[in-house]
Amino acid sequence: MTLEEFSAAEQKSERMDKVGDALEEVLSKALSQRTITVGVYEAAKLLNVDPDNVVLCLLAADEDDDRDVALQIHFTLIQAFCCENDIDILRVSNPGRLAELLLLEPHAGPASEGAEQPPDLHCVLVTNPHSSQWKDPALSQLICFCRESRYMDQWVPVINLPER
Repeated sequence: MTLEEFSAAEQKSERMDKVGDALEEVLSKALSQRTITVGVYEAAKLLNVDPDNVVLCLLAADEDDDRDVALQIHFTLIQAFCCENDIDILRVSNPGRLAELLLLEPHAGPASEGAEQPPDLHCVLVTNPHSSQWKDPALSQLICFCRESRYMDQWVPVINLPER
């Protein structure tokens, strides 16, 4: 690896950390403002009813989910809809960390009778209830990152949320 390649890789890593931090901030604010929709089916309903207020779509999957054909079909349809409606999309590679950020801890231990089903975190939408949220620097940073990725023909960039 040359010095130039090492420097470029280091800059990319720093940039991804900043984007991950911005995503954490956006999710935290959206959670407090109750502008988050969680779940593939809930997201599909919202996209059908009010796509103009959706500003960000997160698709979360780990390695095991990559083999789930039905989930991949849902992802493809959601991605197509988001692209058609100019909604920025990010793919999150660690759903466990996303659950922590959304205060939805994954179930620990064996499932017992009457236990609540863990939430479907495969698709998370962030909506924009007020125009002032567009002025949010973290959201602006995510939107710029998504647009820059599209210029490099990476239509759905992958983000690895930093562990804390």
